[in-house]
Amino acid sequence: MLDRRGFLFSAAAAASSPSVTIGRIERLVLWKGREGGVTWFHPRACAIPARGQPRLFMTLQSISGSDVYGPVHWSESRDLGLTWTTPAPIPGMGRREHPDGIQEGFCDTVPEHHARTGAVLAIAQNVYYKDNRLTRPNELRWPVYIVRSRDGRWSQPRKLEWDNPQASAIYVAGCAQRITLGSGEILIPLSFGPLGREDRAVASALCSFDGRELKIRRSGDELRLAVKRGLLEPSLAFHAGRYYMTIRAEDGRGYATASADGMQWAPIRAWCWDDGEPLVLSTTQQRWLTHSDGLFLVYTRRSPANVNVTRWRAPLYVARVDIANLTLVRASERIVLPMSGDGVNAPDTVAHLGNFHTTPVNAGISLITAGEVLPQRGFRGDTLAARIHWSRPNREAL
Repeated sequence: MLDRRGFLFSAAAAASSPSVTIGRIERLVLWKGREGGVTWFHPRACAIPARGQPRLFMTLQSISGSDVYGPVHWSESRDLGLTWTTPAPIPGMGRREHPDGIQEGFCDTVPEHHARTGAVLAIAQNVYYKDNRLTRPNELRWPVYIVRSRDGRWSQPRKLEWDNPQASAIYVAGCAQRITLGSGEILIPLSFGPLGREDRAVASALCSFDGRELKIRRSGDELRLAVKRGLLEPSLAFHAGRYYMTIRAEDGRGYATASADGMQWAPIRAWCWDDGEPLVLSTTQQRWLTHSDGLFLVYTRRSPANVNVTRWRAPLYVARVDIANLTLVRASERIVLPMSGDGVNAPDTVAHLGNFHTTPVNAGISLITAGEVLPQRGFRGDTLAARIHWSRPNREAL
């Protein structure tokens, strides 16, 4: 049926209401940054096929202040995410000095394995600092990618070129979940804006990748919301023959849309529960958790328990998506990572969990990783993971 907002869902998609559920949630501390040493942040992993069981590859970096990040590192796990190697720096992914005293670094890195070439493609975005503080946050910023070949060698970081005049100030793909197609091409969601305009649009870009060079071939239609900085940090998922996008915004909501081809998108709609009540957010990201028999969303939101926590950035939740209506099934909501303190009377005791990522590991397990920070304790925090044990096999991860 076609509703007034223009969403067309096939009978097959509507009939695929998933019977899969999230079973046990196994919570882990990967690195203990609260106890001193490095607070590892932005932990994002991908699975690399290997004999017996997949190997997990992660990018991550230190944090020492609000959006103040150190060089990008990598780590790997050979036991499905239970233990990880000591993080090692990625060559060329540190800071470099500009003549005007500004330093340029990288952040929001997301690695993905590219089956056709066997490479790991990591996409980040550049970021600028002066006196170790963020500067020029919305100008002269773009995606930067680096490639790790089968033999473990790294390429040099390269700018992802895009000549769209609507992206003259900024275009970024940081933190984004992207989709690698069977052809080897990659769908990448972008948030972008021109000089002189504050609010950004989002669109998906179809890119070629030959194991060395990433190129934007064409982009889809633009989606906009002219409130503050507009639409930010889009992420993509593919499920039951359709593409889905979830988007961060700055009007107290998050947004979703669907597409038949991953390029032309229906009008955005605010995330709501299946009873129509809106999901109340505060400029925070959402991530897809995918399974062959169901689509899930991971997010933070306002609740009675966290009313005084900045941006309500804890706890971390997951809920099943009703794909026929693009709503969240309230009865399915689970806490992925609980709140660490008292979010009503002592918000300073609560670690923020606003940056996280999801990874299909194998047929039985998916991984959710998050870096926590306690701003009032010098941005210290642990690096956390939750292993999601599915009630039935995930055929997409076989």
